[in-house]
Amino acid sequence: MNTNEILQYVKNHPSGKVKIALTDIDGILRGKYISTEKFLSVIESSTGFCDVIFGWDANDVAYDNVTYTGWHTGYPDAPAKIDISTFRKIPWENELPFFLGEMLDSSYNPSPVCPRQLLKKVLHDADAMGYLPVFSQEFEWFNFRETPDSACDKQYKNLIPLSPGMFGYSILRSSLNNPFFTDLFDSLKNFNIPLEGLHTETGPGTFEAAITCSEITEAADRAVLFKTAIKEIAYKHGFMATFMAKISENLPGCGGHVHQSLWNKDKQKNLFYDSNGSNNMSELMKRYIAGQLYCLPQMLPMFAPLINSYKRLVEGAWAPTTLTWGIDNRTTALRALVASEKSCRLETRVIGADVNPYLAMAASLASGLYGIKHELTLNQLATAGNGYTDISNGTIPTTLHDATQKMKQSEAAREMFGEKFVEHFCQTREWEWKQHLKAVTDWEYKRYFEII
Repeated sequence: MNTNEILQYVKNHPSGKVKIALTDIDGILRGKYISTEKFLSVIESSTGFCDVIFGWDANDVAYDNVTYTGWHTGYPDAPAKIDISTFRKIPWENELPFFLGEMLDSSYNPSPVCPRQLLKKVLHDADAMGYLPVFSQEFEWFNFRETPDSACDKQYKNLIPLSPGMFGYSILRSSLNNPFFTDLFDSLKNFNIPLEGLHTETGPGTFEAAITCSEITEAADRAVLFKTAIKEIAYKHGFMATFMAKISENLPGCGGHVHQSLWNKDKQKNLFYDSNGSNNMSELMKRYIAGQLYCLPQMLPMFAPLINSYKRLVEGAWAPTTLTWGIDNRTTALRALVASEKSCRLETRVIGADVNPYLAMAASLASGLYGIKHELTLNQLATAGNGYTDISNGTIPTTLHDATQKMKQSEAAREMFGEKFVEHFCQTREWEWKQHLKAVTDWEYKRYFEII
């Protein structure tokens, strides 16, 4: 639909309202309904959105250590721009018109702390270098026969999984829960989040879905909306979905792997592929991988943003622990898939399902571009076999605190993302660590289960 058709749809919708949303720093959608009249009056300019969405954590507790906003600023409204190109109809809300937005600063320039604006900043860098980034994200998550009320009453303990046992790629389990499976696949497609695949993953009530690839901003929009859409569709069926990185020490964690490639501007050539190169990899792809390996320890909080994230990054649990790359190797941090020009891409496997997709994709692209800009050489050999035992290039930081301090001190992070973003984001991660230090052992369930 073009702009005029979209506006006409909004005007004609019988509800007389529109739903808009922005993501906070944790990737949680914060939004509201506005009247059709209000929407039409602000779509060409901007609307106001309380800047507290970047001044509190996942549980709406105000940060006491950030400079962007707080009691010292009075939590004013900040200008926010609705992006008409993000228009969607919500299938489970009577085809209600929906739009994503992004925050501006007081001068109506892109806000340095807004995750979607950060991604667009990195995309601008790629565009200036002549590249079209094509990305997608895949998610694993757990589903339970619970409601928010029942889960809270049980203190998030002894919850009933959607199905029992460890049964990945199960035709039986997908048949058992076919109404839910079918609703997920069809509703997401109708919400413009097309899936390449949906299947059970190993673990009780665990699913995995791969979102169809697209240009990077659209890919991140799809990923952000996917997480909330899954939760809302689950509510319809009397279920709950969680994207916590780790729900039990006895079960695998939940990944949010990002797939990525660089194409020429008209998307006619995959610049990662070279049939004459070693392993069909171009020199550009090798520099991109070298950049990610170099930058990964310095921006890990953008891939693993929560206390619980680091419970997933343990040996033998289908998540990486070492700074490694390999050809189609699922034990390494980076997995290169090089079979053909159409599908040649890099999969960053360190990323968890609990991530903010805007930040994960921004960090993935920026670190790859860093390797290209600085002409880094991929001297590290591809890991063949068990990546957990290959410590030749070092290991991944094991706590949010350690990872945040590395990012806080990183000149590369400031070069890629700017001083203001790095300062604000690291302050929010230091806050997250401080909350953990005073919490009891079931704190992670109560804090992250429903809303991450």
